[in-house]
Amino acid sequence: MAYAQLNAALPSPSHPMAKTGYGKRHASDEPPHSEADFAHLLQRDAEIAAFIDHLPVGAAMGHKAIAAEHPRYGQQAVRTSMGRLAEAGHLRWVKEHLTVEDTSMRWVTRTYWSREAKSPAWWAEFVRERHGRDVTDQYAPGLARVEDDTETRAEPEPEPEGGAARQVLAGLRAADRRLALSERDCRALEPLAAEWLARGATPADITRALTTGLPEAVTNPGGLTRTRLETKMPPKLPKAPAKTRLRARVTRAVFVCGLCEEPETTTELVNGLCADCRAECLADSEAEGAYVVPGVVPETFLAVPRPRTPAPVVDVTRYVDEIRRASGYAPKERG
Repeated sequence: MAYAQLNAALPSPSHPMAKTGYGKRHASDEPPHSEADFAHLLQRDAEIAAFIDHLPVGAAMGHKAIAAEHPRYGQQAVRTSMGRLAEAGHLRWVKEHLTVEDTSMRWVTRTYWSREAKSPAWWAEFVRERHGRDVTDQYAPGLARVEDDTETRAEPEPEPEGGAARQVLAGLRAADRRLALSERDCRALEPLAAEWLARGATPADITRALTTGLPEAVTNPGGLTRTRLETKMPPKLPKAPAKTRLRARVTRAVFVCGLCEEPETTTELVNGLCADCRAECLADSEAEGAYVVPGVVPETFLAVPRPRTPAPVVDVTRYVDEIRRASGYAPKERG
């Protein structure tokens, strides 16, 4: 099967990404693409394998998400094919327990993909090596905190410093009539006042510094305000130390069934699937019938059913008479 044929339906840039810390991950360094990558698979499995192979790291890997984006196959077809890809050694689902330096913990399920089919022994060693693995660089800060499904509430955005600075300058008129600044003065002095705010001063700090100890008569409010803003400018705030990312480590890793997420600690898994899911995949495969014929896709596995054609009209009476003659009986007499 030519690789170009498998590329007929590749994922689009709009394919959804999984939540941070989940989704597709490569089990090992991938070799270059070749014509023989998925030649050992049935056609539909090879097409879905090529689709998965081209998904970016972190992409959603549930069969529903893939079926929603694949133009040819629906959920049942994708689910069955993913089970067979696991049987063939391309897919495994691993549940990893993470412990972070702040003592927070959580379980993360990752879907590991290999373009090359790997043996069960290789996958077993892969999971064994996950124990104790430092994954600080692979997991975003805060991942170890439990997330819920509620939407993040939008926090009010802080007022831009420029606008706040303009309000402080315009308000000097009310604080002391001797500093009644014009609109032109406010525009010209706004950058200086904004710098005060950026250095941690409050509007009250600025007003107090500009109005305290004024002379009896102020002939140039704008000039005096500029002088005071420049000469009384507070020092810059010290830079906050860079936040160090808390180290995260895998403290436990176990296989889970890719179709029902049952862990190997509670049920026996063979080639990444539990007995029930393996039986389900086998039953689906047997039910496909003509699927092994290249280009034939069973009706129940299509993303969109084929248009129906009217069934031919059958003369039941004539059909029964033909059967009776073939069996050695005379046609039934009718009144």
